[in-house]
Amino acid sequence: MHTRVPSPELGRSLLAIARGAIDQALGLPTQGDLAVALPPEVQRRLDAPGASFVTLTQRGDLRGCIGSLRAQRSLREDVRANAVAAAFDDPRFPPLTAQEWPATEVEVSVLSAPQPLPVHSRDEALRALRPGVDGVVFHWGPYRSTFLPQVWAQLPEPDAFLRHLVAKAGLPPDFWDADVRLERYTVDKWREGDFAGRKRDAKR
Repeated sequence: MHTRVPSPELGRSLLAIARGAIDQALGLPTQGDLAVALPPEVQRRLDAPGASFVTLTQRGDLRGCIGSLRAQRSLREDVRANAVAAAFDDPRFPPLTAQEWPATEVEVSVLSAPQPLPVHSRDEALRALRPGVDGVVFHWGPYRSTFLPQVWAQLPEPDAFLRHLVAKAGLPPDFWDADVRLERYTVDKWREGDFAGRKRDAKR
């Protein structure tokens, strides 16, 4: 079970990096810059390789979500790149505009390394999944999809979770094959709304 408590200092830093990257892409004054020196342990985490997802919402509705499943660059750079991609390159949504940006909330998830989930049937997969804990990656040939653990809030039953995950990959919801591979991971996540003291610039 994933029980480590996420660091608030790291969360504030990652949210500021994500918001600052989108501010910059929109040509706005960068409100997300870090104004104070960060603790050494946070700096080390930002500079170390990391995999992240950045999720944008408006009044609770998804507005963009892009991420990395494996660490291939520093966590700082990964969050910055995924923030811009979530705002402007998610094919499900038009590019974010400066007008709607002030009403948009940012969430950053940092992923553990995906681990194989050794199952040989759909029933085994349903028994092995941990609702509310597991992020899951589905692989079959060229088909791939993932759901963050946050998706369990909308799909709390393993059967519905797996059906939607498979459909997201572009396959029939009940599809299963001997060559299906599943991986799971956990996340540390932070949302701007969790930091009540954060003040947005009312002019943006």
